[in-house]
Amino acid sequence: MRPRPPAAERRAVRRAGLAALAAAALALSAACGTRLPASAFSGRPTATAPTAAPIKIGIVTSTTSPVGGSTFIGPRDGAEAYLAMVDAKGGVNGHPIQVITCDDGGSGVGNTSCVHKLIDQDGVFALVATTSLDYAGAPYVSSKGVPDVGGQPIGTAYDTYPHLYGIYGSDEPRQGTPGWGGTLYGGTEVYRYFKEALGARTAAVVYYDQADSARYAGQIMAGLRTEGYRVVPEQVDFALPNFPAVAADLRSHGVDLLLDAMDTHGNAQLCRAMQDAGVKVAAKVTNVQNWDSSVPSDYSDAPGCRNALWVTGSSRDYDDSSNAAVRAFRSGMAAYAAKNGGSPAGLSQWQLEGWAAAMWLTDAMSGCPSADSAGTGPARACVERFIQRPQPYDARGLLLPVSFSRAASPPRTARTCLSVARWQDSADGGRGGWLPQGPDMTRNCFTVPQLPYRP
Repeated sequence: MRPRPPAAERRAVRRAGLAALAAAALALSAACGTRLPASAFSGRPTATAPTAAPIKIGIVTSTTSPVGGSTFIGPRDGAEAYLAMVDAKGGVNGHPIQVITCDDGGSGVGNTSCVHKLIDQDGVFALVATTSLDYAGAPYVSSKGVPDVGGQPIGTAYDTYPHLYGIYGSDEPRQGTPGWGGTLYGGTEVYRYFKEALGARTAAVVYYDQADSARYAGQIMAGLRTEGYRVVPEQVDFALPNFPAVAADLRSHGVDLLLDAMDTHGNAQLCRAMQDAGVKVAAKVTNVQNWDSSVPSDYSDAPGCRNALWVTGSSRDYDDSSNAAVRAFRSGMAAYAAKNGGSPAGLSQWQLEGWAAAMWLTDAMSGCPSADSAGTGPARACVERFIQRPQPYDARGLLLPVSFSRAASPPRTARTCLSVARWQDSADGGRGGWLPQGPDMTRNCFTVPQLPYRP
């Protein structure tokens, strides 16, 4: 059996986690670490003098939403920076790139309005790095055959519709229902990693007494139990969480691995309670939304807990400056910030993934001839052939290899890989940063079971 595309488990956990937090209307203030001003993302065309018809690229983002104004903008920022760089170098096959952004407000109605505007009025060729709380317009995008490349799978749209290509790949049928007949699958590689790398055996999962948070926590606990962990559930009241009691319970159970289904504010409170009680764990595991440079401020009251933060994902650590592709990303973000009057200080993993998404789309377009003799740009069918090709795509090594297929049935097991980093205050000359943990993500792979769940 062909290996399942990497990161199925992270995709599942990320989708479920954001749904849980969104349903509770939580403020995920640290989810994406952009520090660019709003004026940097006005959606205006770049200044390159056109030599052929521009290729219009749309980016739909829940720039404003019930879960916080900066939660979802990282992928947009990274994609805009990459497309600006490409445009400054002459565009794609002589065509300048015109980026048109739309804020859907985090609502299904707003999202549907955005996709109609971009497709029907603006005439975009493709979408890239879509990051929407409620991707209600996905059926329309699919029906129009508009490629949507490198979007973040917050909901189930990228598991459901053709012409939509999530940043982590898929082997699901995508014929109008999520996954296989409404059932999705995720692996246990994250829990396997910490079991083997740190010898973790007792894991606690902290979650709110709220339906979506509890459902997400249930998925985590099922994966942990499958990997043989002793699991300690820790439910807290959403309105008045008693984190000191949780900290005491962590100590009494000898917990060495800590996971959660909470927002950043709740995690910071939990860390403070743990520090006050002198409770330490081998790893407090977070996800890619919190893989950013705002950790020192988010956890300012709990440096001990801060240094226990680990993160897993499917892309190369944005802080790994030893990698040439990461250096190019960091340089590109700094140049774009400077051009638009911002500061390059705040970076995030979601920005890197948005950069990779735009690279993926432009690589696909670059290999396609113009659709007609008038030189109006590439053909969508050609772009989709590139994306659906058998050879996995890795965005110059920034992504774990991504591919798309249509498996008739879900796999029972799969070999999947993951990237891992941990926060250290001592990194970057004492400024703090995420240190990649070996082995390299392309070799940090496990054959694990695939567990079913309903979205």
